[in-house]
Amino acid sequence: MAAEQVRASHILIKHEGSRRKASWKDPEGRVISATTRDAAVRQLLALREDIVSGKARFQDVAARYSDCSSAKRGGDLGRFGRGQMQKPFEEATYALKVGELSDVVDTDSGVHIILRTG
Repeated sequence: MAAEQVRASHILIKHEGSRRKASWKDPEGRVISATTRDAAVRQLLALREDIVSGKARFQDVAARYSDCSSAKRGGDLGRFGRGQMQKPFEEATYALKVGELSDVVDTDSGVHIILRTG
């Protein structure tokens, strides 16, 4: 079973189309409700560029900007297997090699970039 599992970290940016419009940094959901998907993608791509260029570390960016509660762990989601995450997230994670960073991934939660760590 362990061989079937992966480990990943992610940065989630929620937007007006997200299924839950609240997060640890926006408990009332005011900012999230006013954020379009396109604006969320633009923010995520800018953050991704900072990580890829070496201007910022993934963990630091996740801790500051991610709307997921995993932000306090630098975006670390731990190990998970198939069927435990939303399908687009799962498929993107399993397609990455360890150490590889995804492009923007859309789920019902919002938009993500995923770093496969194991």
